[in-house]
Amino acid sequence: MEAAHQLFVDQGFAATSMRQIAEKAGLALGGIYNHFPTKESIFAEVIVAYHPFHQVLPLLKAAPGDTVEAFVRNAAKSMIAELGRRPDFIKLMFVELVEFEGKNMPHMLQTIFPQVLPLVVRFTDKQDELRGIQPFVLFRSFLGLFFSYYMTEFLLVNMPANLFPKGSLDDFVDIYLHGVLAEKDVI
Repeated sequence: MEAAHQLFVDQGFAATSMRQIAEKAGLALGGIYNHFPTKESIFAEVIVAYHPFHQVLPLLKAAPGDTVEAFVRNAAKSMIAELGRRPDFIKLMFVELVEFEGKNMPHMLQTIFPQVLPLVVRFTDKQDELRGIQPFVLFRSFLGLFFSYYMTEFLLVNMPANLFPKGSLDDFVDIYLHGVLAEKDVI
């Protein structure tokens, strides 16, 4: 799994052969086929095994905050810090999206979703602080906040620093929590 992960990250799926995986793992080619019928089945397991949810979910569950706003701000900082330590993840997701067109996402979500439920409950426990939006839509948009920030940081890393002022994560969180429209005085 480790050898396949590294090759998929470095070369992509199509450019990685079963023979390369076997050589990097120090195994005979036939030995791999005893455990995995295809290269696709290896990738399906790699994307779940190396998904950062293993590290991120405990951080999110432990994020402090007595209010939804405090929780979201603390969770955002924890999640972005952890994702920043995992540049391999974004490359794996690009392989999944480009080479597999998201085919492995249902399997990945089936594995991850039961572990996410406590976070959804944490949102719904604070219903008096939230608009009447379905809990899973709220949580999906919550994850979207992180990934949009993470993706733009990854893709635009070589842009001039003035385009990425310090505290831009706080701005993303603020937009998530309060929207983009200025408050208008009601007469």
